[in-house]
Amino acid sequence: MVSEQDEIYQERILDHYEDPYHRGGCADPTHRHQEKNPLCGDVIQIELQLDDEGRIRDIYFDGEGCRISQAAASILAEYIDGKTVEEIKEFSPHDMLDLFGPKLSVLRQKCCLLSWKVLKSAVHSPINGEESM
Repeated sequence: MVSEQDEIYQERILDHYEDPYHRGGCADPTHRHQEKNPLCGDVIQIELQLDDEGRIRDIYFDGEGCRISQAAASILAEYIDGKTVEEIKEFSPHDMLDLFGPKLSVLRQKCCLLSWKVLKSAVHSPINGEESM
């Protein structure tokens, strides 16, 4: 039997998978990073446009993989849009799993955390090769 809360989470995950937030490419990115989960083949790329104060002015993701990895990337992009690099640095794996919602097995947590890992690297991966943050 599926609880009402589980059903809401399932709908939210499916919504983000089918109609993702900021999927595609950033018009003028300053930072970019991509990783692949070697266990399952999920791929996530995140592009950011950071302003001079270290605030995200634009964020986009792209990739392929399971519903969890793709929905998690969309949920993360929506949540992190407008935050500062300092706020991103404080955002933990536990925070990401809480943001995602449903409890996941350890193996499926890796799918959810892939976008978090990519985001953490993206803020240190300037496109022009000069890190300013």
